[in-house]
Amino acid sequence: MSNPQAWSSLVRFIRQYYATAEGLVPLHAPCFDQREKDLVTNCIDSTFVSSVGQYVTEFEQQVAAFTGAKYAVAVVNGTVGLYLALKVVGVQSNDLVLTQSLTFVATPNAIKMHQADPVFIDVEPETMGLCPAALKAFLTEHSDQRNGRCIHRQTGRVIRACVPMHTLGFPARIDAILDICNQYNIALVEDAAESLGSVYHGRHTGRFGQLGVFSFNGNKIITTGGGGMLITDDAELARHAKHLSTTAKVPHAWLFEHDEPAYNLRMPNLNAALGVAQMQKLPQFIAQKRQLAQHYQHQPGLVMQKEPANTQANYWLNALMCQDQTERDAFLDWTNSQQIQTRPLWTPMHQLPIYAQALRGEMTQTEWLAARVVNLPSSVVNDA
Repeated sequence: MSNPQAWSSLVRFIRQYYATAEGLVPLHAPCFDQREKDLVTNCIDSTFVSSVGQYVTEFEQQVAAFTGAKYAVAVVNGTVGLYLALKVVGVQSNDLVLTQSLTFVATPNAIKMHQADPVFIDVEPETMGLCPAALKAFLTEHSDQRNGRCIHRQTGRVIRACVPMHTLGFPARIDAILDICNQYNIALVEDAAESLGSVYHGRHTGRFGQLGVFSFNGNKIITTGGGGMLITDDAELARHAKHLSTTAKVPHAWLFEHDEPAYNLRMPNLNAALGVAQMQKLPQFIAQKRQLAQHYQHQPGLVMQKEPANTQANYWLNALMCQDQTERDAFLDWTNSQQIQTRPLWTPMHQLPIYAQALRGEMTQTEWLAARVVNLPSSVVNDA
């Protein structure tokens, strides 16, 4: 790929696609029109701008219906959504939680918020998500089953949960991961932050584990400014998550009674109003993103990440594969100098000083991908 003609051709395509002859082409910008403004104005006029109001419930119902989940719980961001999901599946202080190193820092941070520790497992190049074979190998070598719990053999600590991520919207092999978790008595929580609109074997991501968690940050496929959502088919997990997110307040017309230590994590109605408007456009956004992915895949000289068989990716961010880190860095330098915003994947978590001492398996594929992948501009275009 490393030739000036291929790079120049790509930049010309991006500027033509986004009708931006000069100036910055962002990596991923939100797409708003009058509908969002109208609902936000309605919310302001109602005076219900905090965690009580019609739009929070409506947004939850829309996400549940779209994904096929029975229940949805709206929270203030995806990170606390992961924290809350881990809380209700029983993660405790000193537990171990399996996850991938190739992820955004919010994933292990949510684990550390419980005073638990992440254990990093390698990913696979086909999905960029947690590798079932690596997961199985780690558990076979390092764990035992005792009294219905999975115990890390060297430390005696409980391996309580597993948090794979659907990287950039490409579904991980979540059915195989679920089978392993069930075999080892490990709770499964899906980090689906980037994968709203992605489907694995006909089923929406986030619906294989006990819970799935989406993010609605400003750079996601739909946004509420800041926000997250837990989905589940388990009525008790949904009830407990919502209860904890609303300070564990016992329902009453006027008394303030709370029955367990809890949190104030409910999504504000103002943010949810944005979400309701955005959900109406989600099918259009997905279709446009998939079309853009096709355009990128047909650009000369590019090797793009493609959705694996039997999956449908939302192509939240399109992923270009470079030959090596030298080419990656040269491409990043050149495109950003042309005001085309491109970005590498996250620094792998095990390479960050804050997580360098965490337990981990081999990181061969994680490090290979991190050295090569570049994300290209992937915003949707406002047709309004």
